[in-house]
Amino acid sequence: MPMTISALTCAILEFRDQRDWRQFHSPKNLAISLSLEAAEILEHFQWTPPGAEIPPKQVLELEKEIGDVLIYLLLLAAELKLDPVEAAVKKLKENEGKYPVAKAKGKATKYTEL
Repeated sequence: MPMTISALTCAILEFRDQRDWRQFHSPKNLAISLSLEAAEILEHFQWTPPGAEIPPKQVLELEKEIGDVLIYLLLLAAELKLDPVEAAVKKLKENEGKYPVAKAKGKATKYTEL
């Protein structure tokens, strides 16, 4: 059975607390770290042509970066006492209103331009 977001968050917090790292995990520091790790994902695609195949070795590196992004995201959510699943559900509902299927299907247009 896959690990739940809640169980993963608990494992991450336990890992952090065993190392006494919470003192370094202010929302500002976590947001910066999250952004830096997300930029490392982008680095894998820099200078590649559109539609280029991703080699298996690069997929393994991307897996590590995605793991880092998720860890920092869950740490930030925990520090702010936010439920990341609930935040995503709320945002999805908001986006349903901004991007109705009849207007947005097949388009990359921003909601303000639909």
